[in-house]
Amino acid sequence: METVTLSEARVYVGTYNKYNSGSLFGKWLDLFDYWDKDEFMEACRELHKDEQDPEFMFQDYENIPEALITECWLSDKFFELRDAIEKLSETEQEAFFVWCDHHNSDISEEDADDLISSFEDEYKDEENYAYEIVEECYDLPEFAKTYFDYSAFARDLFITDYWMDNGFVFRCA
Repeated sequence: METVTLSEARVYVGTYNKYNSGSLFGKWLDLFDYWDKDEFMEACRELHKDEQDPEFMFQDYENIPEALITECWLSDKFFELRDAIEKLSETEQEAFFVWCDHHNSDISEEDADDLISSFEDEYKDEENYAYEIVEECYDLPEFAKTYFDYSAFARDLFITDYWMDNGFVFRCA
């Protein structure tokens, strides 16, 4: 997932009727200006009040993950996620979206606060990360896992291939 800043999200809103009639008339709407999806949709209706029952067309968008928007749909979770993610730093927000991709999290369906809580609890230390690597990459029997030296393995991982900052693990270039 590319880096996004949800607080800077915006959508160019037109309608299918205008588009099919050869008009690209619409307007960029900054989603930070709206409390929730209902308020955003009301602004869309106001923008296209010249149509009886407009079918909105999101012709372009910026700073919105593709899982949260299509040409004709904006997830109800966008506003929840936007508000929940504000407490994270810019670096943490970037790491959050990478983490969501890695864990196959459906940000259009899952509770934003739960996602962020799980993200923040991800790696408390290097040994916790080493434990996850062993679980994912090695098919050790349970008996062997009880004797595995996760501390030594973590030390070796972080001497050569990885580094950690504020609970985020990065691979050395």
